[in-house]
Amino acid sequence: MHTIKTIAARAGTICATGLFCINSAWAAIPIQHWTQPSGAQVYLVPSPAIPMLDVQIDFDAGSRRDPAAQAGLANLTASMAGQGVRAVGPAPALDDNALGEAWADLGASFGGSASADRMGFSLRSLTYPDLLAQATALAARQLGEPAFDATLWQRERQKLAAQLKDAATRPATVAGRAFAAAVYGSHPYGYQLTEATLARISVADMRAFYSATVLPCRATVSLVGAVDRAQADALVTQLLARLPQTACTPLPTLPDVAPLAQASDQRILFDAAQAQVLLGQPGYKRTDPDFFALLVGNHILGGGGFGSRLTTEVREKRGLSYSVYSGFGPGLHAGAFTIGLQTRPDQAAQALQVAKDVLARFVADGPSATELQAAKANLAGGFALRIDSNRKLLDNVANIAWNHLPLDYLDHWPEQIERVTQADIQKAFVRVLQPEKMATVVVGGNP
Repeated sequence: MHTIKTIAARAGTICATGLFCINSAWAAIPIQHWTQPSGAQVYLVPSPAIPMLDVQIDFDAGSRRDPAAQAGLANLTASMAGQGVRAVGPAPALDDNALGEAWADLGASFGGSASADRMGFSLRSLTYPDLLAQATALAARQLGEPAFDATLWQRERQKLAAQLKDAATRPATVAGRAFAAAVYGSHPYGYQLTEATLARISVADMRAFYSATVLPCRATVSLVGAVDRAQADALVTQLLARLPQTACTPLPTLPDVAPLAQASDQRILFDAAQAQVLLGQPGYKRTDPDFFALLVGNHILGGGGFGSRLTTEVREKRGLSYSVYSGFGPGLHAGAFTIGLQTRPDQAAQALQVAKDVLARFVADGPSATELQAAKANLAGGFALRIDSNRKLLDNVANIAWNHLPLDYLDHWPEQIERVTQADIQKAFVRVLQPEKMATVVVGGNP
């Protein structure tokens, strides 16, 4: 018989040593999918080798759902949802300290956060029946009965206001805010928490936002661990049971991110040892058919670390920056394509120009055969590291679930990489990027 303290100690050992790994030998990943009567979508990968379960519950309640005047609402709602549960029937209220102690006693964890597209809640627990039952019950309470305590929120809001003031003294924050506004314009992807929007958010607003979006019929639930389909179905039903069991009406359709009509250039004076340089524009949606061509191409351009073109030209050949990168952020809408670097203020103009030149050449000509082969080898060779633990595998399964990708997506990922050609990359980059219409932000450089 496992005592709670014994189980909790063992959970800590497993979590610390990372033993909850899938078999390193390559095999097809058997993702099961079904829809519950509530409308919840469930995706399961049984992984019985270790008595561990990871669960991700996602809702269309990310920051793209924020009202413009209350930017930050989704993130703050997700955070406050984890800071206590209210009393319901015989179950007593638990403040944030008591809730934290309860999870520590179980050797399990549960928490929420919000990204641009989704609000997500993650549960991790060992699967011994006497432990998993208690962890599931506590997670169901936290998901379905968050306290949204007004007194606690007043304290949290004061802390956040102080943090916002402090962040405004950092050049990276100033650059990021200016860049987001330049790339996204009025689209919700560009909304940012400010002291003004923070002041307009109350616990009543959080409760209303939560009750409208966090519903079983809107849930996408991904599970990886030592449970079978029947156990997973029962567990998901219990996790969602304390949420309102109401029918879902369609959420408002949001506009796509508008392409930039012309280039923009902001040079913001800032007393800092390093200039922050950002260059970019809206990129592509996650559903773009050229996803793999853009992924491989960006690895060559600036996403592959020391072997990338940007690193070679900006850092290695000219010593203009210790690091330089490029990246896409595809989501339900076109996330930003970004080139970023830090350099001495007196070198900012030169470093920016080199980055622009590298980008323009890459878009116009595409990669070389040697670059393409190296990128494929790196990406395909590193694929096993993307799924070498329950947590990493869960992230990939949740990505499949959220973006409605084929259930065998992971099985074919390496061969999709291998299929990409030089022509595919060149064509995709010409279609997606317009170097002559980029937004540029330099903070700390010479005006």
